[in-house]
Amino acid sequence: MLRALAIDFNSYFASVEQQDRPELRGRPLIVVPVLAETTGAIAVSLEAKRLGLDRNARVAEARNQIPGLVVVESRPELYIDYHRRLKTVVESCVPVTKVQSIDELECELTGSLRQRARAELLAEKIRAAIVRDIGPCMRCSIGIGPNWLIAKLASDLEKPDGLVTFDEDELPSALIARGVALDDFTGIGSNMAVRLRAAGIDSVAALYAASSARLRSIWGGVEGARFHALIRGEQLAREPARQSSIGHGHVLPPELRRPAAALGVLHRLLQKAAMRLRDEQLYAGGLQVNVRYPGDARWDDGLHFNETQDTLQFTAALNQLWARRPAAHRRLAPRQVGIMLHGLLPASEHTPDLFGAKREAARDQLFAAMDRLNKTLGKNSVYFGGAHGSTGYAPMRIAFTRIPKPELEEIDRSLGGRLAPRTNVPGPAEEVDEFPPDDPQ
Repeated sequence: MLRALAIDFNSYFASVEQQDRPELRGRPLIVVPVLAETTGAIAVSLEAKRLGLDRNARVAEARNQIPGLVVVESRPELYIDYHRRLKTVVESCVPVTKVQSIDELECELTGSLRQRARAELLAEKIRAAIVRDIGPCMRCSIGIGPNWLIAKLASDLEKPDGLVTFDEDELPSALIARGVALDDFTGIGSNMAVRLRAAGIDSVAALYAASSARLRSIWGGVEGARFHALIRGEQLAREPARQSSIGHGHVLPPELRRPAAALGVLHRLLQKAAMRLRDEQLYAGGLQVNVRYPGDARWDDGLHFNETQDTLQFTAALNQLWARRPAAHRRLAPRQVGIMLHGLLPASEHTPDLFGAKREAARDQLFAAMDRLNKTLGKNSVYFGGAHGSTGYAPMRIAFTRIPKPELEEIDRSLGGRLAPRTNVPGPAEEVDEFPPDDPQ
């Protein structure tokens, strides 16, 4: 039985650039986080892949390998906009069950769509709708299977523009015939592959021959038993996902590789994470800070506290951690910094401190006003002094497993530059709570 359809948008960031800029179509290109010869590619176009270029290749090396290569700086807000538009197009054909990442969507097949012929017709309908409504550069591979794990595997086997179907009764013979390897499965990374091979499981045939108890033992928990069921096409109930942390990191440019500047960037990252925390209606009970130096040197430290959303409390914790870092590290030039808020608790489970409830309520109003200003006027319109001089750093980045909100991290264009909703046309004595679009100030 077929229950899931997986859509994988091929060379996503690079394809968006080519769709958005017709002059780039058909040309080998890479997308980079910053325009520097020493940085690595975060996306490689299909044309560059055909010429042998891999993701993460350094810009200088990539230029040597492909004369005439186009190097494009990443535009996260554009990629998020295309993601939302693509999701809307797909949902006009079939419901999207889950956004797996910015370039992967999971769809549920129901009723007659569980028949192979109808499911494959649906896949072609989706592809045609994307070309019609978004454009021809947005190519995708589609996998169909009895659950997400098998459908995802199928979507990875033929790129670009693939369509692969594995029905439940074809497992595992169809996978073996295709030459599927252990690490083709989502959930088997390099470390797990080593553990499986150490246990004598070195092929898909051996993986299917292993019992549920044996896989549970190798995985070291119930995930092994779940994996045993999933590779056989079973559709398991989804375990509720609970976010465990919110974090940000930043590679420091040369001009910021000194302790005082690094601390400023850490404050910027912390304020950014705190705003996300409040937006997601969570509280944090711990802060972890890390700094990497040249070579293998690094410093990590953390604090636990009563759960809070209070940026000022987080700031005090950061300053306390920074003050106690080892003396030997204070002489080194920091290269990369990161913070993580953890011990997350939903707002519905938070109980205000008995003796601090009044202060917490006042601070909540302060942070709500600051967040509103930043969403309306743009990030860093207001910020705490610890981040002064570093607000231009740590721009929005997209991790494939987390899609940031431009309206939170950059500006919320739906607010129209207003701090309050538009009301009736005011009379002569009334004030207009709106910012003109071309205010010379």
